[in-house]
Amino acid sequence: MRGAVVPKRRSLALAFGLALALAACGGSDDGGGDGSSGTTSTPSARPSSTAELSIVSPAVGEVVHGSTVDLRVKLRGAKLVPVTTTDIVPDEGHLHVLLDDTLISMTKGLEQSIPDVPPGDHRITVEFVASDHVPFDPRVIAVVAFEVAP
Repeated sequence: MRGAVVPKRRSLALAFGLALALAACGGSDDGGGDGSSGTTSTPSARPSSTAELSIVSPAVGEVVHGSTVDLRVKLRGAKLVPVTTTDIVPDEGHLHVLLDDTLISMTKGLEQSIPDVPPGDHRITVEFVASDHVPFDPRVIAVVAFEVAP
């Protein structure tokens, strides 16, 4: 869209989301390098997590008045850690927060305010991911649909 101005926060979130998706989807071959179908590679399995995640606020179907949505998350069986590492353990990780399928934050906290949410129906998705920012298997996700009223 020519001439459009994208807020810095959204453009950073979009750029990170794209980089994260590319990193998560990237793979390697089996070392043969010929790309032939006669060889196979075994992707490394993702660990499972001990975490249980739920969204406390906003509640399912809640009508939020004003443009700021206060998000509160409950995490059991795991803890949030600030360090990014490839040394993955099932009870340590980060939270990725998406509003309407757009990554808006990666956080180590259980509460945050989401400003400038326009009126209408919305969905918040929170995922507990491993310390390398890649999902566990199975994924640990909580989702809430809510409405913002002007």
